[in-house]
Amino acid sequence: MSNNQKTQPLYAQIANDLRDNIRTEKWIEGQRIPTEMDLCEIYHVSRITIRKAIEELVHENLLIRKKAKGTFVNQYSPEKTNHITMIKSFTQEMREQGKVATTIHAEVSKIAADYQIAKYLKINPGEDVLMLKRVRGSDEDFLAYFVTYVPFKPYFSLTSKDYYGSFYDYLQQFNIFPTKQVEYVEAMLANNEIQALLKLTKPEPILKRVRFTSDPTNHFSEYTECYYIGRKYKYYLDFSTE
Repeated sequence: MSNNQKTQPLYAQIANDLRDNIRTEKWIEGQRIPTEMDLCEIYHVSRITIRKAIEELVHENLLIRKKAKGTFVNQYSPEKTNHITMIKSFTQEMREQGKVATTIHAEVSKIAADYQIAKYLKINPGEDVLMLKRVRGSDEDFLAYFVTYVPFKPYFSLTSKDYYGSFYDYLQQFNIFPTKQVEYVEAMLANNEIQALLKLTKPEPILKRVRFTSDPTNHFSEYTECYYIGRKYKYYLDFSTE
């Protein structure tokens, strides 16, 4: 356990462990997880602590509670939803509101896809993935935290400074133009990690926006988790009719 993990509340440490069980497919989709009492015995903690850990994963849509049946690993497929919207970058969203988008911090790395990320990107587990983490805002005001995953290509930069602008503008130089988008939006409370990244002094409402985009012509897929500070961000949809 890292020093950072040791400084986290006990429920958050357990939530990280449960999250890893899902990411490594120790617990597979649709599987019922151990009962709260069983987890209490495994981790030697109170039921309240276990319940708080499970709630974090329920808020993240990784677990789902079924009345009188238990708690299960959620089954999710982007193909099952019909929430389709116009693809628009954060930079464009801010511009349309008369604001200037900024990237306050960016980190980029090459990782091996776990089962869940591989499924979302339609690749095989273990294949190389570009992971991009960015804290974004407007006029230096913290607004959102983005985590983006795309299949790694040899021409993608691993230098953080190359990702301080619009990611979709960056892709265009490689003739990648995502034209399909599926997303869902849900409300949640900021966990410890998001509080720290967005400089929040206490848990407060966050708008979690999960986005899947693709460019079928170039066999390109993107999976992004966006966490917006609820009191600072308004979500707009553009609809066109024929």
